[in-house]
Amino acid sequence: MNQPTAIPTFALYGEGDWQSPAGFAHIETIAERSALHDWTIAPHRHDRVVQLLVVQEGHARVTLDGAPFALPAPSFIVVPTGVVHGFRFDPGTRGHVLTLSQEFAGRGRGDGDPLPGFLAQGGSGEIAADAVARVDWLTRELLHIAESAGATADPLFEALAEALVRSIAGQAATPGDDRRLGLFRHLVETHLAEQRPLEFYARSMGLTVRTLTRLTRARLGAPPQVLINRRLALEAQRRLRYTSATVAQIAEDLGFADPSWFSRFYLRMTGHRPLAERQALRGRLIQDNDPAA
Repeated sequence: MNQPTAIPTFALYGEGDWQSPAGFAHIETIAERSALHDWTIAPHRHDRVVQLLVVQEGHARVTLDGAPFALPAPSFIVVPTGVVHGFRFDPGTRGHVLTLSQEFAGRGRGDGDPLPGFLAQGGSGEIAADAVARVDWLTRELLHIAESAGATADPLFEALAEALVRSIAGQAATPGDDRRLGLFRHLVETHLAEQRPLEFYARSMGLTVRTLTRLTRARLGAPPQVLINRRLALEAQRRLRYTSATVAQIAEDLGFADPSWFSRFYLRMTGHRPLAERQALRGRLIQDNDPAA
């Protein structure tokens, strides 16, 4: 199986590597794009945008950072920025895909508002029976505005997009998110491969390292360096799984001085060496594709 040397990254699937502008917003039906690809969207990820996919009729099979699960209608999934995901839809599946820039989370209304955390952390589940009709109406209206206006970055579209996200976030039981945590996540995503010290993150947030540590321990259950290391290990795992880049290339891309340092870091974080991870994955792929298995 041929693999790319980098994880395919799009603003919208299949449309090259252009960067979405601030305030970007877009909606389309599931069929509009997936029907062109035999109802299959190969693993990829998005920079600087979040996606909400709503399955209103039919069935989807999802892989999220390699973990597969089913998404029968009526259901939803929010895919945060950077998460590697793919879909396989039953032909004729009806639903919508809403793509929003990261800045959309700024519409949150204080620390108790679930919207920023919902968009940053993601989630999936069944759409509650009392929300199905509202979700259907909102997706139809958003699609109508997008088709008639030719541009989605207008106040009405954004207001209805917020209503759609809130209609689902309200039932997803996602806790409110401190705005400072959203800024911390953004900084980690932006500077992940630069191996920045904690002082850089704290200073960029207007905090001391001690205050940042108290914040992440209380709200995320771990000190900031542990969270950064987990995100770095996850990024390495994604590249081992979804690209053909060598371990040395991955180490260099993620800011490690040499492959042996990277290998020790990966072993400490995951319990596996990078080459063992890749070999185990290839073994699983061979087994999955073996008709006798």
